[in-house]
Amino acid sequence: MRYWRKPLDADEIEVPRGDIHIVESQCKGCGFCVEYCPRDVLELASGYNLKGYHPAVVVNEAECVNCQLCEIICPEFSIFVRLKNNQPVCATDIDLRKGVDIIES
Repeated sequence: MRYWRKPLDADEIEVPRGDIHIVESQCKGCGFCVEYCPRDVLELASGYNLKGYHPAVVVNEAECVNCQLCEIICPEFSIFVRLKNNQPVCATDIDLRKGVDIIES
């Protein structure tokens, strides 16, 4: 994806990366995850699963930005995404006391 300008804080922001897990035996090959992935991380496999469908497979996991759109849109709940490398999930996971002196009485 190209932007007309580079954001001023692009060097300071760390993009969260996702680790995609697909349960191939549950996938019915509808292709919703493939069509709606903003980074084209998924595609349908050439082989078949046990149900006789072409399941989704990960082809470019390095581009996953953990938007979890594939997880949300999957009608069979056969795909889920986890953060890579123990990245913080929300503000409560970030150590807010970093750089703060705590005085205990």
